[in-house]
Parts: sequence; C-alpha cells; structure tokens
Amino acid sequence: MYNHEPKDYRCPFCAIRDGIEGDFPYTKQQDIIYQDDCLIAVVASHGWETNKGHVVIFPKKHIENIYDIDEETLSKLHIFAKKAAEVLKQEYKCEGITIRQNNEPQGNQDVWHFHLHVFPRYSGDNIDQETGLRKLNPIKERKDFAERLRKYF
Repeated sequence: MYNHEPKDYRCPFCAIRDGIEGDFPYTKQQDIIYQDDCLIAVVASHGWETNKGHVVIFPKKHIENIYDIDEETLSKLHIFAKKAAEVLKQEYKCEGITIRQNNEPQGNQDVWHFHLHVFPRYSGDNIDQETGLRKLNPIKERKDFAERLRKYF
C-alpha cells in the first residue's frame, strides 16, 4: 500500500542474507554480529565519524517498511535492538542510545528493506542535525567493531 521500492530493485540486505559480496552490497559477511532464523544484525557500512560501530538489524524476509511487517517479526527485531543497545552501552561506554527506523522517501528511508539502526550517542555528536556527513566506514574498521560486538551474542 505504501511501497516505493523500484521495479528490479537490488536489495542490499537480501544480498547480505544470501552471502553475496563484491562491489554490492557494501556490507560484508565479516560485518555480521548475529543472525538467527528471523533476523540479521550487522555493523553498519555507513555512519558518522562521531558514532562509529553502530548496528543495523533487519529481518531475513524481504519486508519493505513498517506498514508491511508482521508484529511477531517486529517484536523480535525490537527485542534484539534492546540487547544491542545494552551491548553498545557496555562495550563503547557511550552516554546514550538512539534507535532509528525510517519509512518512505520523506521519512528518509533509502534502503527498501525494513531495518533498525542502533546508534551509540555521545555529547555533542550532532548526528540528528548532520545527516549529510554520513560516510562509508572502512572494511577493516567494521571488522574490528564486529569482532568486539560478536562475542556478546
């Protein structure tokens, strides 16, 4: 009903689920910190200099947005987001946590597969105001963050 996924869309999260690597998607298998029959959690391929190592959680099943997701899957993703928040707090010693989920173009959704971001937050990080400063995080740096977080799951 509220779908914006283009015809012939190549979904990066489905590619991760299917073990595809190369120039697409940016996320690599090394970035996965947890997966089960319902969801996958990864260290984000893109982020802000002040909030490195944030986590993205998405369902294995291709679901475009909040309007399409069933409540059981939504619940499982949010339960895992709470666990991820606790781990980020412990491992990164961050001052706070933001959990973000975007829908539709005007809601800043840019990947047409439902997902949650779990960000470590610090005083003065300004990620809410500085969306244009998001950049690709180096593969080696993501691997280091993934290894730090994977041990908790």
